[in-house]
Amino acid sequence: MGPLEGLRILDLTTVLMGPYATQILGDFGAEVIKVESPEGDVIRQIGPCRHTGMGPLFMNVNRSKRDIALNLKQDDGRAAMLRLVENADVLVTNIRPRAMARLGLSYADLSAINPRLIYAALVGYGQTGPYADRPAYDDLIQGGSCISHGFVRAGGEPAYVPAAIADRIVGLAAINAILAAVIERTKSGQGQLVEIPMFESMVSMIMGDHMGGLTFDPPLDAGGYSRHLSRDRRPYKTQDGYVCALIYNDGHWQRFFKEIGRTDIPENDDRFASFANRMANIDFVYAALGEIILTRTTADWLEIFQKADVPAMPMHSFESVMEDRHLVATGFFQTVEHPSEGRLRQMGVPVSFSRTPAKVERYAPRLGQHGPEILSEAGFSDAEIAELERSGALHHMNEDK
Repeated sequence: MGPLEGLRILDLTTVLMGPYATQILGDFGAEVIKVESPEGDVIRQIGPCRHTGMGPLFMNVNRSKRDIALNLKQDDGRAAMLRLVENADVLVTNIRPRAMARLGLSYADLSAINPRLIYAALVGYGQTGPYADRPAYDDLIQGGSCISHGFVRAGGEPAYVPAAIADRIVGLAAINAILAAVIERTKSGQGQLVEIPMFESMVSMIMGDHMGGLTFDPPLDAGGYSRHLSRDRRPYKTQDGYVCALIYNDGHWQRFFKEIGRTDIPENDDRFASFANRMANIDFVYAALGEIILTRTTADWLEIFQKADVPAMPMHSFESVMEDRHLVATGFFQTVEHPSEGRLRQMGVPVSFSRTPAKVERYAPRLGQHGPEILSEAGFSDAEIAELERSGALHHMNEDK
């Protein structure tokens, strides 16, 4: 069993940020119950799909969970939810706080039922500022946290990173905060409200790199880490493709020039002579390196970098990364048989534990798949469950659907 065995989590999150966090907690052994509306998490519909409601984006952030679909706007659905709260350790939500309050599911409401409950609210913005009630999405937070500005400072056009990195990073921040609260509860015996804001979390991460001279009062410059902002900091073009390499410290550069037979370069050009000189002339250094890399093939460079003990990787595509020899050797991409979706590829748990291994025990659930069994474990009778289904408060997808 995983290291979080015995931790019971109610997951009232949708889209990516919250589900990514709770999936990792589930992978680590926590019992995660995903609570959806009868309409389901919207990303169920993002295809391609074999069956409606089971899209790949949904399945890749919702494994290791059981699923119940409750209409929390109905009194019976809310009452069922409150009974589940009684024995929960953690509730995770990314529903805006005012909406949770309207549902009667605020921290004040739920802590009155279960004082040990850790209530993790993933919000767009800290709730003491003027943006508190605004909706937030990954694109907005990338722009607001200076990621798009970084592209401009690097000589390009404003852009978003082509991945939901704000959702994923803040999801990881949520895990840290939740587990910190769990540890604290072992001492105090009390739950608490934990707020994880996207905006502040991402500004903290990005500006950790780029505060630069803005760290000082008065500022010494306009901020920005010059190496990260160099226009030539990118995969290097080779004769037949691209290669990723970071020739960073003095030893790297000395061995690199020796391997290619160009020890004359640092001897004749002070801009390559030391770490400080290279950082002060990083645009020139990267541009010059790009011209050198263009003279050989990707395979040649990977061999040279390995001999010189310089960190390097091939530039993978979404398809080629699945054939990476390291990932193949570690079994990272696994072929599994999903009960309803058939043969699938899934990613393994990246981290390992020597005594309590994390393991994927459950595949991504269908909407409401485990509703009756979850309610039965919470003490509901068969008649009560049937009445919830009849009233529409509980949506249940039978095995044969």
